[in-house]
Amino acid sequence: MENKANVKQWIADLLFAVFAGIVVGFAYYFFQNSNGFAPGGVGGLATITYYLLGYNVSWAVLMLAFNIPIFVLVSIFVNRRLGLILIAYMFSQSFSTEIFDWLGWLPYSKLNNGEDFEIVFACVATGVISGFGFSLMLRRFGASGGTYAISALIKHWRPATNVAYVSFLLDSSVVGIAFFVYGMKIAPVICTLLNLFIANVVVDNMLAGLRDGYKFEIVTDKPEELSQELIAELKHGVTEIRVQGMYSHTEKFMLVCIIRKKQIGEMMKIIQRHPSTFASFGRVNEVFGRFKNDKDVKNAEKQIKNK
Repeated sequence: MENKANVKQWIADLLFAVFAGIVVGFAYYFFQNSNGFAPGGVGGLATITYYLLGYNVSWAVLMLAFNIPIFVLVSIFVNRRLGLILIAYMFSQSFSTEIFDWLGWLPYSKLNNGEDFEIVFACVATGVISGFGFSLMLRRFGASGGTYAISALIKHWRPATNVAYVSFLLDSSVVGIAFFVYGMKIAPVICTLLNLFIANVVVDNMLAGLRDGYKFEIVTDKPEELSQELIAELKHGVTEIRVQGMYSHTEKFMLVCIIRKKQIGEMMKIIQRHPSTFASFGRVNEVFGRFKNDKDVKNAEKQIKNK
């Protein structure tokens, strides 16, 4: 049974990595490769080489040539499973561009006749779509490409190294190289920076925004009444904590409730009905477990009706 479960998990992981690779490959083929700017990291170096060779060598081959040796080293020294998944991801990312070309689909630069202003839109589209693909890999595997792999290898041999700093240096180096490669023009550098920025924003929002919420901490001397309203109207559980105010040294209660962003207005209305309460709230990036409690909601609704 365990072997079957492991095989199914392997298949699911590989299919997921292939899908993420196709998403990123779509962004690169349609919006980036023919518009004179590069992504960050190892993929950026492959794209710059592709440009220097006059587009005469397959971009897919260059991507594999730059990335696969790194992923093989990850398989050997860091994590074999992760390394193999990254290899599958890179194969699908690289050869999906060849498939799009074989199908006769035109890249963005040919659809808009190569107008300079349109490059900005291509840059934005690349960042959004590739950022989505990166976030899929990061959510499931914690890795998305060559930059991570190099950082992981350096971390393996030098544990004290700051991985985020290494990734930043790798991406920044591509930006600097792009300036000289693309004729010392500022536009390719700005496009590369914008592409990196947008992709990172999309990744951050995808990682933190899918299951995010807001935690309210409400200090009150009427915990039963307030908690019943919160449970009945917001349909979320409430936790009660006994606290003591250090100014008056009187015992009070703090109610903790996590809600969705769209429920903030409803929460404010409920709190305003209790003038003696004090509340603060902040964002939480992930919400796990039993977010809603149907039994508590029904009981609270009954108690409010009985009043």
